[in-house]
Amino acid sequence: MSQKKIIVIFGATGAQGGSLARAILNDSNSEFAVRAVTRDTESDKAKELAKMGAEVVAGDIDNIQSIKRALENAYGAYFVTFFWAHFSPEKEMAEAKNMATAAKEAGLKHVIWSTLEDVRKYVPLDDDSMPTLQEKYKVPHFDAKGESDQYFIDAGVPVTFLLTSYYWDNLIYFGMGPKRAEDGKLYLTFPMGDKKMSGIAASDIGKCAYGIFKKGQEMVGKRVGIVGEQLSCTEMAEVLSESLGEKVSYNEVTPEQYRNFGFPGADDLGNMFQFYRDFDGVFNGSRDVKFSRILNPELLSFEMWLADNSKRIPLD
Repeated sequence: MSQKKIIVIFGATGAQGGSLARAILNDSNSEFAVRAVTRDTESDKAKELAKMGAEVVAGDIDNIQSIKRALENAYGAYFVTFFWAHFSPEKEMAEAKNMATAAKEAGLKHVIWSTLEDVRKYVPLDDDSMPTLQEKYKVPHFDAKGESDQYFIDAGVPVTFLLTSYYWDNLIYFGMGPKRAEDGKLYLTFPMGDKKMSGIAASDIGKCAYGIFKKGQEMVGKRVGIVGEQLSCTEMAEVLSESLGEKVSYNEVTPEQYRNFGFPGADDLGNMFQFYRDFDGVFNGSRDVKFSRILNPELLSFEMWLADNSKRIPLD
């Protein structure tokens, strides 16, 4: 039986949890063992983690007893929720409360909670410069996580609050990459004006989280913002042009136009980008490239990420 400290990773087959699981499992000298929690232990990703050496267990973050079972005899846990599976801030907060309660009862020594800013602290609900969504949120998938920080504080959990950045992987998977217009040219469309956007490779989120666990108790109680590089959309378009071997231009739209693009969650994301733009000092100022590289010496720049991934970006 392994004497390594068990880190329980929720969302272990997702972008964040999966990257943390691989970061630990790829380190043959790690002091940690991985217990990967997933709804489907028979999925290809779950089987791959098991083959790498993870203990794969079934778990449901909507069921507190299921969370408690997953945390038995563990040293720490990585907690993440996935808003886009259901679009419900209330469900996300209920999941976070379950996690905080179970973590306290399990006596965990170190927890990482993957969180984001509560935008309502910067744009109050009565501020019409950004529309209020679902009656009580500005950026639902941010606000729910930010409000949930208090559950971990109130429960007295030894927690590090991890603030992530925009995933460059969204250029591949969520239709946010360059699109070919009627004129045959490629355009990168965002409502960011000339402000810089904090971005990161999804794989680096897990590597940075691993760095936090390795630092241990000195990280408890800290808020850590991780980022690979901070670039304007014009700069992103220039790097994309170089990598793709074809000119990409930045197509600046307004947040209002973005909110009306009509895909599920467009209003939420339009507000998110407006927050990025209007509060760039707050958002970018809380995310530190140098410290991210201390946590993860392999941290990728946008150019480095594209070197491995540009061919995966759909351009139609």
